[in-house]
Amino acid sequence: MELAVGQYTRRGPIQAMGMICPLLKGSGVATVVISFFLCTYYNVIMTWDLFYMVNTFRSELPWFHCRENDSRCQESVWTNSSMNASSLSEGVRAPSEDYFINRVLERSDGLEHPGGMRWELFGLLIFAWILVYLCIFKGVRVTGKIVYFTALFPYVVLLILLVRGCTLPGASLGIDYFIKPRWELLLQPTVWVNAAAQNFNSLGVAFGSLIAMASYNKFDNNIVKDVLSVFIADAFTSIIAGFAIFSVLGHIAFTQNKDITNVVTDGPGLVFVVYPEVFRSMPAPQLWAFLFFFMILCLGIDSQFAMVEVVITTIQDSFGPLVKKYLKRKEALVAVVCFISFLCGLPNITQGGIYFFKLIDKFAAGVSLMYIAFFEVIAIVWIYGAGRLADNVEEMTGARPHKVIVFCWYFLSPLLILAIWIFSMIQYEPVKYGDNYTYPDWGQALGWIIGLLSIGAIPLYAVHAVYQAKGETLFQKFKASLRSTLTSDHALMVRRQQAEDDEQKEKKEQLEQQEQQEAKADDDQPSVLISRL
Repeated sequence: MELAVGQYTRRGPIQAMGMICPLLKGSGVATVVISFFLCTYYNVIMTWDLFYMVNTFRSELPWFHCRENDSRCQESVWTNSSMNASSLSEGVRAPSEDYFINRVLERSDGLEHPGGMRWELFGLLIFAWILVYLCIFKGVRVTGKIVYFTALFPYVVLLILLVRGCTLPGASLGIDYFIKPRWELLLQPTVWVNAAAQNFNSLGVAFGSLIAMASYNKFDNNIVKDVLSVFIADAFTSIIAGFAIFSVLGHIAFTQNKDITNVVTDGPGLVFVVYPEVFRSMPAPQLWAFLFFFMILCLGIDSQFAMVEVVITTIQDSFGPLVKKYLKRKEALVAVVCFISFLCGLPNITQGGIYFFKLIDKFAAGVSLMYIAFFEVIAIVWIYGAGRLADNVEEMTGARPHKVIVFCWYFLSPLLILAIWIFSMIQYEPVKYGDNYTYPDWGQALGWIIGLLSIGAIPLYAVHAVYQAKGETLFQKFKASLRSTLTSDHALMVRRQQAEDDEQKEKKEQLEQQEQQEAKADDDQPSVLISRL
């Protein structure tokens, strides 16, 4: 659905939703706000990853052993099978957990204690944003070429880790936990909420990235093929990653003599605390640790591509003339966006930054995601019309979507999203960090302010759309704000514009080739004179 909207309108999420349904243009604004927030803190994960990558070049990996005079850290937590869960509940930490908390984060006691700046992370955050800039400043076509490596290389490392994980003692415990269904959990709304959030995050749904990327497609691009390719690749990757991760978790449960449920974790702890322990049992652990964290870096850069591109596409669509007037080139716009995102991410790399990181992660996307997705679906399939969108797909590709897909657009998607949204609100709990730290009231309020920055865009833009709409009465204005601004000859106009763009591109390429040939002829001229002499 989002790919069809982006490709047909050839605009970013704000302008696209404004053309589809002016009344709910705010749903497009909300997706851009979410993507911007993710830009600011997602690179922090890459910063932690770079910190670990740098430290893989040591003679011994530093998270294998406790620091000197640290009574709360015990190496036997990982290495002694006689240890049990009670030792961890008494405040004992494994070396990898201690390393992440006290060396990487230098974690303070709470959000109310921000502490000082982590200058090592500060430098690495700058480096991470430079990497992102160098990968995207030339536009989507160059970014697409880079993605061939950053998207395919992780599969190589993932398959290696899968093979190694499956050969570890106790791996079957984790694999059995991963593939064995527990049907009773389907009755718990939390399972459905988490599953939906995982799929939305994995596929990039309701983040604006699908609409933004599809806007660069050829108008006659076969998006049905794209959808199937992305769906199959995502499902395959999730399954392979699941086996690779849970085989290691089973090994850790076996060595600690613990139940697998006491080992399974999520979030940064899985990548930076639990999984690095598998390198203990590998030959040349520094090499495998480097490859693992380099894989995480590639995956992080891929995600950053999409989120930063959402912001850039939106700015170009909304303020194109101003961008050309003051910034001249797209490279300058990308630099400005990266720099502002870097500044907004600085609170995450203070000593209390992990608490702010958790707050943004919870409220920037977690709380508001289903709310935004619901109104986006309502705007597209109920107001604009799923049948009309199916007609648009047929205009672009020559084939109409299957009736099952149209049925899902009309009924299944909005009803499921609404149910998940309601359940997530009913089961809402105040945000916590770990099991022991509850955020203060002002911290919870700050989180809701962050969430409302995206949620609030929908009613605010709805009021603005009604106010700007044509009509003498409020009802007439409301009806006018529901009408799409797309005209019946939109497809014809887009094809004509695309043909003109292709012609200009071809002329530009021919001119560049001619200039290269002339430059080459000038370079060869001295050699000709010398040969004659």
